[in-house]
Amino acid sequence: MSKHKELFSNINIRITFYSEVGIGVSGNAILLLFHIAVLLLGHRRRLTDLPVGLLALNHLVMLVIEGYIGTDLFTTQGRVWDDITCKSLIFLYRCTRGLSICITCQLSVLQAIILSPRSSCLAKFKSKSSWHNLCPILFLWVLYTSVSSHLVISIAATRNVTGDHRMYVTESCSVLPMHSFLRHVFSPLLICREAFFTVFMCLSGGYIVILLWRHKNSPELKAARTILLHMSFFVVMSILDSTISYSRTMFNDNAVLHCIQVLMARSYATVSPLVFITTEKRMISFLRSMWK
Repeated sequence: MSKHKELFSNINIRITFYSEVGIGVSGNAILLLFHIAVLLLGHRRRLTDLPVGLLALNHLVMLVIEGYIGTDLFTTQGRVWDDITCKSLIFLYRCTRGLSICITCQLSVLQAIILSPRSSCLAKFKSKSSWHNLCPILFLWVLYTSVSSHLVISIAATRNVTGDHRMYVTESCSVLPMHSFLRHVFSPLLICREAFFTVFMCLSGGYIVILLWRHKNSPELKAARTILLHMSFFVVMSILDSTISYSRTMFNDNAVLHCIQVLMARSYATVSPLVFITTEKRMISFLRSMWK
């Protein structure tokens, strides 16, 4: 038995994994239900409601995919996936992860625009309709996903892989080493992509902090703090995930690092709805009404 199989056969790791998925699915379902209720009942909506609802829906789909991938990660017996299944599932998961990053980036920028004074250069981007925010999200998502197109080539079924120069993903799927030309093309693109989104969110987050410090009585303060907390957690988890991914390549696909990465991969999708649920009065009132 390989170190990966031996580690993922541990019952405690399995319980932790599915507990994360279960909590994340429940939290995102509640958050999505709330925003659907706001939309259908005609309550006063914020410009950030649509992106947050879309984020909850995306995280819900993302966690369901991860739960299904986990069935192949934690079980040693069963049906072995072929190339098409591996490529489809891993690429679909990366697409949902990319959409999560793009929506989070859009939320941070949108909140900075909402808080900006009328004399600011950002004031001209203010829109009364939240539907106008879908175009930037779609553009960023297409840009982000296009850089991940190499996964269609590099992901393969493990039974079709010869040699040990591969990276373990699940029991059935592995990442093949890329040709040197493709590696030199995609590696800078991946680094630039992650750096772009991280720096962009840090800049918008810093601007939000300055605006919060200047306008202490703004009615949008609580919503801004929620978005800022949400974005800060994402940036921290994104940096940790990138660090662990790089460490895996440096230490020859270390099984312990892979296990940590698997458990961390859904932490953002799990914690994200809890941030909105526990920090917004509207959500608390909604949950109380559901309980009654």
